[in-house]
Amino acid sequence: MVDGGYSKKPFLASARQAGFIVVGRLRKDAALWSLPLPKKPSQPGPAATYGKERYSLAKRAAHKEGWQQVECVQYGQNGDQDHSRRSWPPGVRQGVRSVWCWSRRNNGWIPFFCTKTQATVQQVLEAAADRNALEQMNKDAKEVWGAGQQQVRNVHSNEGCFNLNLWLYSVVEVVGVGQAPGAGGGSAVPAPGTRKPRRASHADKRKALQREVLRQEIEAVLSEPPNPQRYRDLAEKLLALAV
Repeated sequence: MVDGGYSKKPFLASARQAGFIVVGRLRKDAALWSLPLPKKPSQPGPAATYGKERYSLAKRAAHKEGWQQVECVQYGQNGDQDHSRRSWPPGVRQGVRSVWCWSRRNNGWIPFFCTKTQATVQQVLEAAADRNALEQMNKDAKEVWGAGQQQVRNVHSNEGCFNLNLWLYSVVEVVGVGQAPGAGGGSAVPAPGTRKPRRASHADKRKALQREVLRQEIEAVLSEPPNPQRYRDLAEKLLALAV
């Protein structure tokens, strides 16, 4: 699954030659043509690369009777609206599957394509959603854990720091599975400044895990016989967190 920057002939031709199936996003003004008619034995010259009918993505998306409802799994939810056609992108000599997806979040349509013409609409839409999940994971690893920002000197140290960030990310996600809503790992938490629930982010899950670890540390100290030194160490740690 790639973004719109890779919907170009050099990449698609190489990927197809290597045996990869590519799902990507198209420009809304992409030049799509119908499939050419089979070449007749008596017809001179090479076979036609494109058909004679050019498709306008905008016109097809605006057609009132062109949309169909399908059920697919995206972001843990079901359902979306889309319409599909089979056409050719520029510079590619084999047909692709084109899918127009109506995004309720953006209140508009998004065109996708797949180099496997037999791919179903559900497979194309679910692949697009999977890529967004990977992008969100990369975003959280960089912004929440600071991956790539460590001040270390050599390549091996950078690799170790990045590996540690990925492990920490994985631990938080595993711990957050199955937690009740509002605990940071559930399916919904209150959105800031509103009562409307939203999906718990990775940062919410990490904060919930931090609170749970701190709670267990406090209970461990209080459950033991009185120990002034441990009380002092815990108080200094709490003060440092507050500062």
